[in-house]
Amino acid sequence: MAWSCRAVLAKPMGLILTALLFFPAALSAPTPPLISLPTEDDGLSYGFHDHKCPALLNNVSTAVRNARRSDPGITAGLLRLTFNDCFPQGCDASILLTGPNSEQDILPQNAGLQQGALDLIESIRAKVHRACGPTVSCADITNLATREAVLQSGLPRYEVPLGRRDSIAPARRQDVEALPRPDFDVHQLVQSFRSRGLDETDLVALSGAHTIGEAGCGSFENRFSSEEINTNGFVKRLLDNCTVNADRRQDLDVTTPMKFDNKYFTNLYRGIGVLSSDMALLLDVNTRSKVKDFAGDQEWFFRQFSNSMSKLAHRQGAKGNNAEIRNHCFERNNGGPFVGMGFKASA
Repeated sequence: MAWSCRAVLAKPMGLILTALLFFPAALSAPTPPLISLPTEDDGLSYGFHDHKCPALLNNVSTAVRNARRSDPGITAGLLRLTFNDCFPQGCDASILLTGPNSEQDILPQNAGLQQGALDLIESIRAKVHRACGPTVSCADITNLATREAVLQSGLPRYEVPLGRRDSIAPARRQDVEALPRPDFDVHQLVQSFRSRGLDETDLVALSGAHTIGEAGCGSFENRFSSEEINTNGFVKRLLDNCTVNADRRQDLDVTTPMKFDNKYFTNLYRGIGVLSSDMALLLDVNTRSKVKDFAGDQEWFFRQFSNSMSKLAHRQGAKGNNAEIRNHCFERNNGGPFVGMGFKASA
């Protein structure tokens, strides 16, 4: 499942990701489609930093390993940070900018971004720039750190294009508001993903990240209708927990919340999905069949998750005069209206 770090994006033949699912009849699942790659004109490659910053991958791997050791929940934080950065307008670290008009203030899409994940990216940036100079963008670091967290969780390796630059401004509000909300129905979810070149398989696979995530009570309070409370004991339990503590952080996988596995999907079939957008995946024949398949074959889920993460990582980001390599991840280099808000840049 590993590819050469020297591969150039204009040569996609080495990027075919196979994901085999063995059904009871011993038939294999269809191979996921080829990832849509940027063109050679974008100047990106998988080994972009090999010569100028050979210590990059080791620095990222060590930092993520140490962070996961002290806070296992950092993986979920990194996954959400990368998704919410890449989905609106491509992977460009625009979500890291703080100050007026920050994407972090757009709710509910970016409510509860994990501060530890934000701090980790800036901490890695400080180490990498100290070792190599300001040659690696916050966008590249974010994608690499998230991939490393996924890899350390036991999932297959996937490739991300490197050589990206950082946006000098936040994404437009309308693009951030296109992010899927926890109260979306299945049709809204499908349309949201399709608008970004992602299909139903990507939707269900990436929803599987909820196997290690958490949510605040406000993210699923729309489920507390009289009908659901009276007919679903799990929803009644969620309500009771939130009544006792409105600030409670609810595990999205109530079976194995600290382990990256496929229990999120088996839980859905038992009626114990937390978010309404989780349970909505059962209300469409196509997404329901994929939930069932992933619940029955963890290895296929792992392979497809990595494939979908790679598709997300290949979404185009900022270029030209709209991009730079930031000296600090939380502010653009000329200062402007953006002011850092307590990010850590530890040695």
